[in-house]
Amino acid sequence: MEHERPSLHVVLGAGQIGSRLPRLLLARGHRVRTVRKGGRGDAAPVTANHEWLEGDMADLDFAERATRGAAVVYDCMNPPYHQWPEHLVAMGRGALHGAAKAGAKLVALDCLYMYGRPSGPMSELSPYAPCSKKGTLRVELSELRLGAHGRGDVRVAIARASDFFGENLPYSTFNERFFDRILAGTPGECMGDPEMPHSYTYANDVARALVLLGEHDEAMGQVWHIPTNPAESSRLLTRRMGRALGLDADMVGIPRMALRAMGTWNPFVRELVEMTYQWEVPFEIDDSRFRSTFRFEPTPIDEAVANIAAWVKSSPPWKTRPW
Repeated sequence: MEHERPSLHVVLGAGQIGSRLPRLLLARGHRVRTVRKGGRGDAAPVTANHEWLEGDMADLDFAERATRGAAVVYDCMNPPYHQWPEHLVAMGRGALHGAAKAGAKLVALDCLYMYGRPSGPMSELSPYAPCSKKGTLRVELSELRLGAHGRGDVRVAIARASDFFGENLPYSTFNERFFDRILAGTPGECMGDPEMPHSYTYANDVARALVLLGEHDEAMGQVWHIPTNPAESSRLLTRRMGRALGLDADMVGIPRMALRAMGTWNPFVRELVEMTYQWEVPFEIDDSRFRSTFRFEPTPIDEAVANIAAWVKSSPPWKTRPW
């Protein structure tokens, strides 16, 4: 009897989260196609069942080709902040078009910007009240996705996470620059108040959650908040990481005026200024619905921190340091 060919899962984007999905999908016996605008660079296919495709998902003809044959499409695309007005919604529209043409489910990764400045834990029922340009764009993209599902064009599930922490996250508060600083005995930096409670979602849990949603038809047509450990201050999380590395680490806040000054020459930093509100009030995610529906728990904080410390110890530019 001829074996049935494994289903094809298409991952759009190979950045902080998209790069984590292929390993999980391949372990489940699927074929994987990673689509990236800039190509795969130095990355190599994990197995013969992992292929790469280069192109722009805002091009609807390319989007249709890129997702052809897919059972599930994962939209993990996230252009640089200063390119959001031009590219964010256009790329999201391409993902919807491709998934619809393929008859595939679409699992879309999202953030919390559309809720604006919170006055309590943010749930899936929190009203949209963006207080930033990027939050307004996220509202537009969310309505585009849910509208497509409501019309029956494509089955869509939206997964929202808070700010990431984890291994190899160049655009996280806890990036290589952060570790360079604390390893040198200098405090790490965050926007706003380092004592303010803040939800940080572990990046590996984000990838696990996306795969799980793609496996459950009942997840479609809904927004889900990805399980996240209880909010604690950025300073406390920094100290946890320091202890795991044998360091006495601390964190300081970057004043808004300093960010504005740096933003005069750095377009990415310029776009950070309007996001500092997230570290000026308690910023907490309510993930109870995802946990209760799927019996999914986040990686315990001490385990996540230990994984990060192991990555730091084994990765450039730190591998030559005496541990």
